[in-house]
Amino acid sequence: MTVGATQFRVMIDTADSDAARSVTGLLGEVFEPAPLAVTQFENGLTAQRVDAYFEDAPDLAELQAALEGLGKSGISGVRIEPVPDENWVTLSQAALPPVEAGRFVVHGSHDAARISRRLNAILIDAGEAFGTAHHATTQGCLEAIDRLTHAQRFDRVLDLGCGSGVLAIAAARAMPAAHILASDIDAIATDVAAKNMIANGAGSRIGVVTAVGFDHPKLRHAQAFDLVIANILARPLVRLAPHMRTALVRGGYVILSGLLSVQAAEVIAAYRAQGFRIARRTDLAGWSTLTLIRG
Repeated sequence: MTVGATQFRVMIDTADSDAARSVTGLLGEVFEPAPLAVTQFENGLTAQRVDAYFEDAPDLAELQAALEGLGKSGISGVRIEPVPDENWVTLSQAALPPVEAGRFVVHGSHDAARISRRLNAILIDAGEAFGTAHHATTQGCLEAIDRLTHAQRFDRVLDLGCGSGVLAIAAARAMPAAHILASDIDAIATDVAAKNMIANGAGSRIGVVTAVGFDHPKLRHAQAFDLVIANILARPLVRLAPHMRTALVRGGYVILSGLLSVQAAEVIAAYRAQGFRIARRTDLAGWSTLTLIRG
């Protein structure tokens, strides 16, 4: 990621963490191109602030209309300001608090001294690849991995659309004997993920490939996995439903996220048509995480 002469920072005040998560998710969906980075941090006893960084200044009226469309109270104080030529990614990282999800705690380098000794601590710095656990979809997936691996044993796991690699690293923590593969459509993401895996002592445990969907020799084999985790977007998840069925063993599980709660019914229907049944659905800050079983 190249920092140019000037970017723009959008600052949005929220009353609590739930409203902040909703705003964080919305910012990644509404604007094209998406924000360069989105951070969330405490701004008082319960209040939180969301900062989003853009290459070009977003339209303030469009932003305010989108925020009103969330239908949530406790969102106020929308401001846009230019950011001078500086390492704003590093500056914003320092404001990101650790996130606990199930047995996992995801933290940045600035918190390493006090967190890294915890058994299931995962070091992920905000940067070019999605996935610091501050987004509700990543948190939902981490909680789903935690629940499933307490109840089931898995031997072959795929993190499809791995982004920063945080979910594959969590899988390696929870399933020390499993073979784990991570893939992403973006070569920058797979490079970042591989580095994060090394930083978390999981580099030798997780294979990483760059691929569009299942279009890779390591991903094409039928019934190759007994657990697939896919935190992407609703439309790709719907398109991938037949491929998920092929890739999973009978009785295998898939964890799906990256979908708004209003999109969950469409995704569930696509997977039911492929013989999946829903085991669990959780909703957090307007986003859904689905756990399904292949029939």
